[in-house]
Amino acid sequence: MPRLSISFASCPYDRLNPIISGRVPIEGCDVNIFPLRPEELFPRVYQTQDFDVTELSASSHILTALRGDANYLGIPAFVSRVFRHGDIYIRTDRGIQAPGDLRGKIVGVPEYQMTAALWIRGMLSDEYGVKTSEIRWRNGGLQKPGRGERTPISLPPSIELKTIPADKTLSGMLADGEIDALITAVRPLCFTENAPNVGRLFPDYRKAEEAYYRKTGLFPIMHMMGVRRSLAEAHPWLPGSILKACMQARNIALEELKSTGMFYAMLPWLSDDLSRAQAVMGPNMWPYGVPSNRKDLEAMLRWSFEQGLAPRLGTVEEIFAPGLTEARWDTGHSP
Repeated sequence: MPRLSISFASCPYDRLNPIISGRVPIEGCDVNIFPLRPEELFPRVYQTQDFDVTELSASSHILTALRGDANYLGIPAFVSRVFRHGDIYIRTDRGIQAPGDLRGKIVGVPEYQMTAALWIRGMLSDEYGVKTSEIRWRNGGLQKPGRGERTPISLPPSIELKTIPADKTLSGMLADGEIDALITAVRPLCFTENAPNVGRLFPDYRKAEEAYYRKTGLFPIMHMMGVRRSLAEAHPWLPGSILKACMQARNIALEELKSTGMFYAMLPWLSDDLSRAQAVMGPNMWPYGVPSNRKDLEAMLRWSFEQGLAPRLGTVEEIFAPGLTEARWDTGHSP
């Protein structure tokens, strides 16, 4: 059988580098690699569908899959996961000292549908009782003007979302006091430049995030891999080959993190950082597969519906390629 030629686009994470470098093949495929950051990749994924295999925004994929217009099938290889307590920035002169103080406030977000915002709104609702409809939302460019939603959204009347003026940025508006708070996955310039009266809602965010994990067991999923729907339908074996390769690559990356004779990342105390993370989360701290992540995924599906994004409450099976939600794909971290 001739090998299938595919394009593969993702950020060059350590857990995908073995595929990108060619150390781990995707069975049956010749792979053309496109190492791209999400801010460049996602517009090409959701507007022009440039790639066969690609990193997906988990929130946008849930939205499009349940809406029925997704061009990709999900692969339960969760290549980006980030705790988000540290990504809530506030005006320190507005009386915002706790999450409950965000009620009634104007809060900016680059894209309402972005996965970081989905998780933060879900955390605010589940842990602090702050409903999405109790906040006045503003979307637009973070550091540069003009950003829009990557795929169209239609929110219920109970949720206020307005786009900021085309010549303004969310970072500038927070610095100028035109918004009360800002949710963003990328640190805003007003914070890095120490603008007056700009701070974090959770100054000791690592402590808050570790406590959140201990309480909920949730490790926020940001991005997953996906495969072009038409290609997977023509080659039903392909989604499994992709997931298998991603699991092998992740296992290699974890073993390299454990190295003590030399470090594979530019962190002087990498071994100590790894030990601290595993003390909180256990040895299998970055699981792939659906069974080990079902709680996280079901929370995301519920939040997407509650926050006005998804048209209905969906099931986990609806967002992944057929056959990839079974326990046989839940292999943990050991090769």
